[in-house]
Amino acid sequence: MKNLIYLLIGLLMLNCSNQNNKKEIKSNLSLENSINVYCTQDLNLITSKWAKEFCLLNPNLKIEVINVSESITTANIGRSLHFISNEIYSELNDDSLRKIIVGRDVVVPIINSRNPFLDKIYQQGVSSEELAKIFRKTEMQKWATLLKIGQNAPVHYYMTNDESINSEVANFLNLNQITIEGIKVENEKELISSIKKDPYALGFCKMINLVDYKNQSIVEDIKLLPIDRNGNGKIDYIEKIYDDLNVLSRGVWAGKYPKTLFNNIYAISSVKPTNDIEVEFLKWVVTDGQQFLNPTGYSELILSERQRKLDKLYENISDEKINISTLNNKQAISKRILKIVTIGLLVFLIAVLIEIVVVKLVIRKKKLVRDSSSIFQHIFDENSVTIPKGLYYDKTHTWAFMEKNGVVRIGIDDFLPHITGPLTYIKMKNPGEKIKKGDQLLSIIHKGKQIHINAPISGTIKSQNETLITNSSIVNSSPYSNGWVYMIEPTNWLREIQFLIMEKKYKEWLKNEFSRLKDFLAVSVKSNNVAYAHVLQDGSELKDGIQADLGPEVWEDFLTNFIDTAK
Repeated sequence: MKNLIYLLIGLLMLNCSNQNNKKEIKSNLSLENSINVYCTQDLNLITSKWAKEFCLLNPNLKIEVINVSESITTANIGRSLHFISNEIYSELNDDSLRKIIVGRDVVVPIINSRNPFLDKIYQQGVSSEELAKIFRKTEMQKWATLLKIGQNAPVHYYMTNDESINSEVANFLNLNQITIEGIKVENEKELISSIKKDPYALGFCKMINLVDYKNQSIVEDIKLLPIDRNGNGKIDYIEKIYDDLNVLSRGVWAGKYPKTLFNNIYAISSVKPTNDIEVEFLKWVVTDGQQFLNPTGYSELILSERQRKLDKLYENISDEKINISTLNNKQAISKRILKIVTIGLLVFLIAVLIEIVVVKLVIRKKKLVRDSSSIFQHIFDENSVTIPKGLYYDKTHTWAFMEKNGVVRIGIDDFLPHITGPLTYIKMKNPGEKIKKGDQLLSIIHKGKQIHINAPISGTIKSQNETLITNSSIVNSSPYSNGWVYMIEPTNWLREIQFLIMEKKYKEWLKNEFSRLKDFLAVSVKSNNVAYAHVLQDGSELKDGIQADLGPEVWEDFLTNFIDTAK
């Protein structure tokens, strides 16, 4: 017990030190409060968004985004920070440049939403092999070639002179770029416009050009062409990522989309990043700034990549600068040490008092813990899930309860934490933000793998449970009390509770969820080359925390089949 207390003291002291470091960073940033960031025209939207959001978090800073010509050379890059696409970077071909991948630019196949074979297309998809056939012989350019149906309707292939897109399409189809011919249009805007007017049209364009920013959806009259990656003549549930751009972005993230159809976005400079603002800005771009990629039509980095980019950034900070900073801040360090020691002594005194109470409780419960069966601690079944009475439940695995003052308390049900295992982080929205029923409300994360949770009601977030920021595992142990997530002021409570259910019906619904879960795991883990026994306790019993050790592909499939379908 004493060792545990001393460990807690150490962690608190370390946390205190980290907090002071964070304050020091902000102080240093304010000393030099302006930088220029350069980008190519095609990346202006996302670069400007990153700069704006970062400056909102740091009001003393100013970041000016400057467009540069696409004829960038190593000589004119200099010491400044540039955001460029893969095609520009590949032309530089200079190993001396400092580069960090900050996102991905995706090329997608599109068709007209009024295509007469749309239902068939979404049932079976089109493989790269079948698609390549229509470019080998003119007489093969028919939808019958792609769908193996008895129709002679032609395929009208639209294309621009964009070498980067045409090259990616050629690699995807395993064809020589010269052999790909089609109806030439001036640019991607004209390509999309032409496909909107032609029910038999097909083309490739960058995902960024398909975003309807007002509605955060695909532009009207356009559909994504689903790709049958395994060539089995149907779109399996694992391949169902073409309904909208958000689902597609998650598919890219989870490795379900052809790698030949997306490229990296780089942050580059000719020297190591040493400017405080540039370093902090880049660190933010590869972490919190990733959330702005999907809404602007790009794809974010997977979580393990983000950590690698952070590690690379820290390596780039010169030892010389760190030493100078240390010498110039001796007084500040001394103050921090004094503060740490003072807080440590106070925590120690409190810990001694707590120890007296805790030890008595531990002794009293020790026998009960010994006698508990380990099997029941690890088996996950209907009896494992707590479902209190008096709450409204939603099929998004959330619950709602209206307080006396009319504010609705929102939380996660007890089912999901048994799926994920101990939560390591919860990504929440901020007070003041408005949400609609069915919108993404928060993300629960276990060691970098996450599940997005949708809102059960509409309203304005009045407050968030700040305890979850530092101790998210409370949701695992106390999802209905201390583990609540938001207080929300509802905008349509009386109507929306008609779509929520109470305890008895929720129990019945969960029975079906368990059945679906076993079927899902049997298929999904097999599809991802994972042994099904890995998620079982004994016989056919599921283990608690069944997805904790499974890969992000299975988590993504779970999200698609159990969360997205509940909207």
